[in-house]
Amino acid sequence: MRERIINVIVILVVLSLGVGVTLYFTKDDSENKITENRNVTITSEDSINESIKKVYDSVAVVNNYRAGRLTGYGSGFVYKKDDKYGYILTNNHVVEDASEVTVTLSNGEEVQAEVLGTDSYMDIAVVRIDEDQVLQVAEIGDSTEAKLGDTVFTVGTPVSTEYAGTVTKGIISGENREITITDNGTSYMMEAIQIDASINPGNSGGPLVNINGEVIGINSVKLVESSIEGMGFAIPIEVAMSQIDKLENGEAIARPVIGVTLYDLDSLPLIGSNIDIDDSVKSGVVVDSVERGSDAEAAGLQKDDVITKIDDVTVKGSAHLKYILYKHNIGDTVKLTIIRDGKEKELTLKLTHQIGDSQ
Repeated sequence: MRERIINVIVILVVLSLGVGVTLYFTKDDSENKITENRNVTITSEDSINESIKKVYDSVAVVNNYRAGRLTGYGSGFVYKKDDKYGYILTNNHVVEDASEVTVTLSNGEEVQAEVLGTDSYMDIAVVRIDEDQVLQVAEIGDSTEAKLGDTVFTVGTPVSTEYAGTVTKGIISGENREITITDNGTSYMMEAIQIDASINPGNSGGPLVNINGEVIGINSVKLVESSIEGMGFAIPIEVAMSQIDKLENGEAIARPVIGVTLYDLDSLPLIGSNIDIDDSVKSGVVVDSVERGSDAEAAGLQKDDVITKIDDVTVKGSAHLKYILYKHNIGDTVKLTIIRDGKEKELTLKLTHQIGDSQ
């Protein structure tokens, strides 16, 4: 039997954006000669170095001082610059109750910063520094274009300021999440992007960035339980930017208040109420009291009414009701579907009062 000789020639070509590998297989025997050329391209999808460069120097450590003492810190990023100032987005809880705020830039320089506006509900804040201190301005992207499984990364300061500028990478794990937060005994819902990129205390306020180096979110919340790993959340950048002008000018963001106290429908067994409601109704909120002169009173809401829908959106609970209402502006009119004395009816609610109004 004649000897078979197999020659393998491997040519490695290093490309600027990837590695190309061309394999040539030649098989030689006395009866026939077959040459097969097969091109295999290996790209550098796992390298996000160029994307990181587009945002890295815009990210800073935001330091919270109280009575001259550093009491906390988080992250933030420069989203805008004019001829006088650079403007930094961060979380409200990063700068909350601060008597002084400073910013540590990516070059290690610590500079004075001024808090312009905050919003506890969205958990965002705007601070500014002098224009000549800005090293880079981040490019703002569009989170609505992001898809489940897209590669994302974060830049921030997890655990300790010694780790400032830490980059972590992952994917978008969930879209359009509605997460419930409890703060000082008050529950509310936030719209969020779920990610599996590692975020830790200190990452709060830092940017969530897509593969093109564009900011699509602000890291805000991480579920921290012994049985849960890899679940982080970011505020969609559109949510923050929708109110950015008011925050830059220190204006309060107007949100409707309808003038009722509520409890969730699933609390009925604990309260021992005898409200007449069909077993098919699984979610909603029960009106416990109605304030005089309120929008709720004007709409005709009464004690023991069960609100099941707002504009045909099923109400899951009191935090969800607030979440739905906060998507509306003062002056808007909404339709309430309620159950009263076992019967369903509709009411028209006009939103004329906002948080902070006296009634």
